[in-house]
Amino acid sequence: MSSGTTAGKMLQPEPALNARKSVKTGALLKKTLVQLLVIVIMILNLIPLVIVLSTSLRSPDNNSNPLNLFNEISFASYRTAYERMHFGSALLNSVVLTTISVVLVVIFAAMASYPMARIRSRWSQFLYLFFLAGLVVPGQMVLIPIVQMINGLGIPSTQYTPILMFVTCSLPFSTFLYTGFIRSGVPEEVEEAAHIDGAGLLRRFWTVVFPLLIPVTVSVIITQGIWIWNDYFFNMTFISKSSQSPLPLAMLGFMGDQQNPTQWNVLFAACMLCALPLLVAFSFLQKYFVGGLTVGSVKG
Repeated sequence: MSSGTTAGKMLQPEPALNARKSVKTGALLKKTLVQLLVIVIMILNLIPLVIVLSTSLRSPDNNSNPLNLFNEISFASYRTAYERMHFGSALLNSVVLTTISVVLVVIFAAMASYPMARIRSRWSQFLYLFFLAGLVVPGQMVLIPIVQMINGLGIPSTQYTPILMFVTCSLPFSTFLYTGFIRSGVPEEVEEAAHIDGAGLLRRFWTVVFPLLIPVTVSVIITQGIWIWNDYFFNMTFISKSSQSPLPLAMLGFMGDQQNPTQWNVLFAACMLCALPLLVAFSFLQKYFVGGLTVGSVKG
């Protein structure tokens, strides 16, 4: 009896062991499938980029099949694109437009979000919903009355005029991020010491609260800076001089027509030149980009 009982006890863990093995096998299979799916999606996204890079590395008169990858390695299209789009001045215009717009968005959105997050009243809630309403209506839908209003106010169309649209269109989403972060991530107790010392409202905000908003500020810089850098709609609407054109607007000169077909090699080379500053910035600020994009995903 004792030996049978012992044998029975030794056989009991086998179903549990098999169940554990099946669970581990299922988890490993699921992980493998997810990784394969990610690899397939990554390849599908890289194929157009590889074609663009391969086509840009051809001479302007090379009209062979674009799918015949890297059949020529030449920087003639890059030289042509660099000269025709006046890359240096266009890059400077893009940097100035993006920098001024992003700085103004950060200042206005942070200062507007602070009272909406701290003051608990119907008016603050109304203002919060008022800013959120801007997410519903895109700026392109109200462009015509805005242009008429700008002309009526006598505001000249210069390279700085699109900044008005960039800041206006960026405020709703930016205030949404700042308000939520201040409410959940910046406790009011951190301001008590400065308030006891006699610091005013603006001083408390800039010296105590704003340094704690660095993560969400990075998110605002990333999300709004990238679309401002790549936008050409507002620039095309308000900028009329080629010397004031930023990079996306300078690329329009490479689009052809029936009499002058588009030189795709040169156009793709111009696209790579426009993307180069963002790639360089991402390589140096990668950890800030990743940290800013994941802000608020983990509490603690």
